[in-house]
Amino acid sequence: MKLVVFLLLHMFGSAHGRCFCQVTGDLDDCACDVETLDRFNNDQLFPKLQTLLESDYFRFYKVNLNKPCPFWTANSHCGLQDCAVKPCSPNEVPEGLRSSSSHNKYSAEANEQSKECEQAKHLGAVDVSLSDETRKALLNWSKHDDEAERFCVVDDEQSPDSQYVDLLLNPERYTGYKGPEAWQIWNSIYEENCFKPFTVKRPLVPNSYQSSSGSEARTFYSWLEGQCVEKRAFYRLISGLHASINVHLSARYLLDDSWFQKKWGHNVSEFRQRFDSELTAGEGPKRLRNLYFLYLIELRALAKSLPFFQQRSFQLFTGRAEDDQRNKEMLLDILQLARSFPLHFDETSLFAGDEKEAAKLKEDVRLAFLNISRIMDCVGCFKCRLWGKLQTQGLGTALKILFSERQIESLPNQSSEQQPSFQLSRQEIVSLLNAFGRISTSIRELKNFRSLLAEER
Repeated sequence: MKLVVFLLLHMFGSAHGRCFCQVTGDLDDCACDVETLDRFNNDQLFPKLQTLLESDYFRFYKVNLNKPCPFWTANSHCGLQDCAVKPCSPNEVPEGLRSSSSHNKYSAEANEQSKECEQAKHLGAVDVSLSDETRKALLNWSKHDDEAERFCVVDDEQSPDSQYVDLLLNPERYTGYKGPEAWQIWNSIYEENCFKPFTVKRPLVPNSYQSSSGSEARTFYSWLEGQCVEKRAFYRLISGLHASINVHLSARYLLDDSWFQKKWGHNVSEFRQRFDSELTAGEGPKRLRNLYFLYLIELRALAKSLPFFQQRSFQLFTGRAEDDQRNKEMLLDILQLARSFPLHFDETSLFAGDEKEAAKLKEDVRLAFLNISRIMDCVGCFKCRLWGKLQTQGLGTALKILFSERQIESLPNQSSEQQPSFQLSRQEIVSLLNAFGRISTSIRELKNFRSLLAEER
């Protein structure tokens, strides 16, 4: 018995125990547990998803990084070399992506028209050679997009300030961007958009890693547990996103910066500073559990989106027919795998009360997340801004999918002449899959950090 007690004290007293002892078992407000998610993601989904995200359709993301901050005057932009984003030159982007951006939707006929125009070396004919039926469909799509309830700001892809970025050449990693400017972003998100009154203090004091008092932490969690499930879920999504980003920064940290090389890798000390319960007043493990909650939400959205991507008219169009078909099959395989997961989050528990009150609450949540997506234009580090915009847009697209179930399920029964009941732009599709790819990578990286921390014991 003494030996068991000693082993438990040794495990929980270690950095490994302080980071992960609470990251186990069932997740709050869910029917799933951490261990099932680890096995499903790390062994089945993660490898397939990474292969898909390396394809041309998903690696090129069009984004406007030059929007001014709409909420305050930004003092300066990050001057560090690793904050920079290298945009693509026109010849680096597949011709099919560039030529199809004028309508940004993908029907079999529109793609065939584009292919014929490429062969004729007359890409400008795409807009003027479409049939009346296809032109009408494109107008309907545009009309639908204008009326859609969005949870996030989507950049205008036609803006001259929007540029293609190769995500593989601009990976998310530690850039050195920190301090008051970075804290201002997260403070604005948590304090002004997570339904929290200013009188209730978060457990971590801004601008430092010092914890607030234990009584303030208890007050915060007492307030959080007293919230309706929707507002509680909203906070956990934001916390999970924050945790995921911190995992990425710890896993791809600049370990060596000499004149002849830069070496990136796992920084265990940085991970501990962000997630060790002793160094974060018990907050770190809670954040990691929220990361798993975020994973469940986005996984559920992928499963729900399957009928949209199964449409015969939908293509992952880059202009390379064989690659496009292979990538669509790969995408459908991943979505089928997502749908097969046995312990999905039950989104019917959200906004299920009085119809009028539920509608108002849903709109409050939508506007709060819309605001958060706008805050991303205040991030001073351009690489952080790129990945912040992509991941908030991806989560916003996931929420749009979850609350459009009826429209998505009705798609297979619609005639070609009907206005589509649900649509996604290419930008939404790319952000949805890449954002989930970031969450999936975070879950996989936790396995690495568990091993690295265990080695320290």
